[in-house]
Amino acid sequence: MTAQALIGFGEVRHARTRPVANAFVYPTYFLMLPLRSLSRAPTPVIGTWAINQSGPVSFFDVDHGDGRTPAQGGAVAWLDELLHNAGIYDATGEAWLHTYPRVLGYTFKPVSFWYCHRPADDQGGALRAVVVEVNNTFGERHCYLLDNPQYGVEQRASKVFHVSPFCEVQGHYRFRLMRTFGPGPQRTVARIDYFDGDASDPQAQVLLQTSVSGTLEPVTRAALRRALWRYPAMTFGVMARIHWQAFQLWLKKVPFFRKPTPPQAFTTR
Repeated sequence: MTAQALIGFGEVRHARTRPVANAFVYPTYFLMLPLRSLSRAPTPVIGTWAINQSGPVSFFDVDHGDGRTPAQGGAVAWLDELLHNAGIYDATGEAWLHTYPRVLGYTFKPVSFWYCHRPADDQGGALRAVVVEVNNTFGERHCYLLDNPQYGVEQRASKVFHVSPFCEVQGHYRFRLMRTFGPGPQRTVARIDYFDGDASDPQAQVLLQTSVSGTLEPVTRAALRRALWRYPAMTFGVMARIHWQAFQLWLKKVPFFRKPTPPQAFTTR
C-alpha cells in the first residue's frame, strides 16, 4: 500500500540557558511526506495542496538538497547520492521528509529531517539513516548525517555550520528523534540540544534546547483549510520570528559572532 502524505499540527520550542535566559513557544504545522511513494505517483493536487506546482500550500523538490528538478530526479535522487557517497546502500525503503511547505509561494526551512528506512523486507523497514538538512538566513545549507540511528535514542554530531550570530561554530548537537506508528493518532518529536563544549567532555552543558513536535494526520482538504485559516502566513512568520528573537537577544546584550566561512564539505557524518 502506498504511504500517505501527512500534515502535523504542533509547536516549536526554543530555550537559551545563558548568558541570559530566553525562551519561546510557537504553534506551527509542517508536512511529513513519503517522498519515494510520492515520486512514483501521479502529481497530486488535493484542494489547496500540490507538488512542484504553484498553490496556497505546496512542496517543491528544488527547495531541498542541491536543488534538483523533477526532471533531474528531484530531491530523492539527491538524497540517494548523498547516502551512497557515505557508503549507505540499504536505505531504499520509504524516505519520510519532515519539512515546512511553501505557503503562498514562500518558504524558509530552518531545519528539515529525512527519515530514511530500510526496505520492508529488511528488518521490517527499520530506520537506517537520518539526514538533518539545515538552512541559515544567509542562503547557505548543510546536512548532518546520522548513521544507524534509532527512534528515541540520542545521536551526536559536531557543530560545523553557522546558524545564529549569537552562537559560535563550536561544540556539538545532540539529536533525539521520535515517531509513533500504527493505529490511533501518530505523533512526531524532533529535539536538538546544542552544547558549546566538546562531545567527549562529560562536563559540557547545554546552551540551547529546541524541538518541533506535532500530531500527524492525512493531508486532506479539511486539514489544509484548517492550516491556512489558523496560520495564513506561517512561513513568513518563521522568518519574522527568527529576526524578532535575534532582536531580543541583541537587547539583552548577548555576544554577537560574525559569520565564518562555510564548511567545505556539504555533509557532516
